[in-house]
Amino acid sequence: MISRNFKNILVVSLGFLSLFTAYGGLQSLQSSLNAEQGMGVASLSVIYASIIISSMFLPPIMIKNLGCKWTIVAGMVCYVSYSFGNLFPGWYTLIPTSVILGLGGSPLWSAKCTYLTISGNVQAAKDGKKGSDVINQYFGIFFFIFQSSAVWGNLMSSLIFGQDTNIADIPDEQLESCGAADCGLNISTNSTTIRPAQKLVWTLVGCYIGVGVLAILIVSVFLDNIDQEQTSEFRGNREPFWQTFLATFRLLKDWRLVTLIPLTMYSGFEQSFLSGEYTKNYATCALGIHYVGFVMMCFGATNSVCSFLFGRLARYMGRAALFLLAAVTNFCCIISLLYWRPHPDQLPVFFVFPALWGMADAIWQTQTNALYGVLFPREKEAAFANYRMWESLGFVIAFAYSTFLCLEYKLYILLAVLILTVITYPIVEYNEHKSPTPPIEKGTYTSHKDVIKIDESSIICQTPM
Repeated sequence: MISRNFKNILVVSLGFLSLFTAYGGLQSLQSSLNAEQGMGVASLSVIYASIIISSMFLPPIMIKNLGCKWTIVAGMVCYVSYSFGNLFPGWYTLIPTSVILGLGGSPLWSAKCTYLTISGNVQAAKDGKKGSDVINQYFGIFFFIFQSSAVWGNLMSSLIFGQDTNIADIPDEQLESCGAADCGLNISTNSTTIRPAQKLVWTLVGCYIGVGVLAILIVSVFLDNIDQEQTSEFRGNREPFWQTFLATFRLLKDWRLVTLIPLTMYSGFEQSFLSGEYTKNYATCALGIHYVGFVMMCFGATNSVCSFLFGRLARYMGRAALFLLAAVTNFCCIISLLYWRPHPDQLPVFFVFPALWGMADAIWQTQTNALYGVLFPREKEAAFANYRMWESLGFVIAFAYSTFLCLEYKLYILLAVLILTVITYPIVEYNEHKSPTPPIEKGTYTSHKDVIKIDESSIICQTPM
């Protein structure tokens, strides 16, 4: 019999799996499907710019007033609106829905991280385990299920777009511009290699809308409202608005958070490179848009398996060793991509890079999320809001220069941010090793359905809302 907390983790994970089957598939296609005037990449930049704005004030306000569950539901509704905008893509449909998605994005992810951290601490207290170990395990399980969304969303796009035989015709002159050999800004946006038949686009987007709505139903019906009592108490005794508004920025006084900014921003840079640059300048350019899904499926499958694996290995290997593995992997991939000249005859190579990238990204995602939960147990909402804000800034910068910088320079920028991350992260890890963040001795989260009676001395990283 699984515990109630573990059941809730599965519900959250399945909800995000369904939601990001749709959004992940659309994000991977934007630089190729809506390439005219850089509209697709511009919409992604607007999304993450809006997430930055929402990170400044919305997560603490929404989580403390609505609770984690209904904040997640509200965020999911915002994500589904972007799928509707892609039915008839244009500046007047994509940009407004991108803003809506961005405003809901930070509360969605902050509520998810807060929910997993609360559940992990409660379960650790019940089982007499270390809170950080259970939190790592829960984040590993979540990302194992969540990252597989890249498999299903991209499988849908490849199978549907693969019905259009014209998109497989790649002219020789286009192959010469693929990869970092050419600037990467002159790939034709009008040929059939870029955009499939409109009927197939509508079919795909319609499927994405369906799975997005399914995600909303899963969370609304099956997820327990574990912080209901704390939310009701907060609504009855509200803090001043500006105190809640400034919670995200007050945490920047903590030098550990400031030192983690390069690591957090790198997460945005590396994800945006694969979904925006690799898919366009390598996969679509040399193989055709119908291969984008298959390539990203490889990334998603590897990411999913490694997320589960590293979530469990973290307690034995430690975060530092895992981060080092991810950094070395990304470094080797970046150097190789600088010199690789993609060609259809090298088909297996197109899948090697996403697989390695997926392994590294699994570490960046699981361990960075868990690290924030361990370092800032008393300010979880503000900490995860900062996480989304700085990660989104990485996305915004990368997507912003996507349309006017050559691919070679984008790789150099990515490499520079990685090196900065390798320099700054160990400082925080060393400090945490020497002076571990003390546990909270008073106040626990309890489910409104479960009454937990344990010795408070065994509670690790418990935080009252």
